[in-house]
Amino acid sequence: MKQVELIAKVAEVSGASKKDVEAILKATADVVTEQLQEGDAVAFFTLGKFTIKQRSGRTGRNPKTGEPMEISAKNAPGFSFSTPLKKALNP
Repeated sequence: MKQVELIAKVAEVSGASKKDVEAILKATADVVTEQLQEGDAVAFFTLGKFTIKQRSGRTGRNPKTGEPMEISAKNAPGFSFSTPLKKALNP
């Protein structure tokens, strides 16, 4: 399902306008991003939880030359699906 289809479906089910649904979804994404940047996990209703996973630095290889190179540490977003959602998909 694409973003436009999601907005249309949520508008249809909720009775809200597409414009309102789009604004709410954008605000939700902005808030989730902001909280993750601050290092907080975000539980999203019965869908699951957004988290930040810290990846440590390591030594890798340049795929072109094969020379060793340092790969810096970074934060990677993660998502864990909730148990109710898993059960709904696998009855």
